Amino acid sequence: MYPSVVKVIPGENYVLDIVFDNGERGTLDMKPFLDTGIFRRLKDYDAFRKVQVSFDTIEWESGIDLDPEFIYATCKSVAKDVDSSTTHGTELIPQQNEL
Repeated sequence: MYPSVVKVIPGENYVLDIVFDNGERGTLDMKPFLDTGIFRRLKDYDAFRKVQVSFDTIEWESGIDLDPEFIYATCKSVAKDVDSSTTHGTELIPQQNEL
């Protein structure tokens, strides 16, 4: 089973910051997909920024959405928030290819 998306923040240069329900965070670079099919609509940066969480994944106002398993597998891991009483900070999560 894959974790669900609980937060998405559109960033600069067509990168999304994603937070999952298991506490993991990652970034998803959408640039490689913007010249393909329906994703061309997201080249309009205003349209790209209109992204939100929908059920366990993300969806743009235009109706474009992504498979949640794809999001989790493609995200580059940033950090996982952990209980500060035990570790005093954040714990890095390995990228998929490091597992």
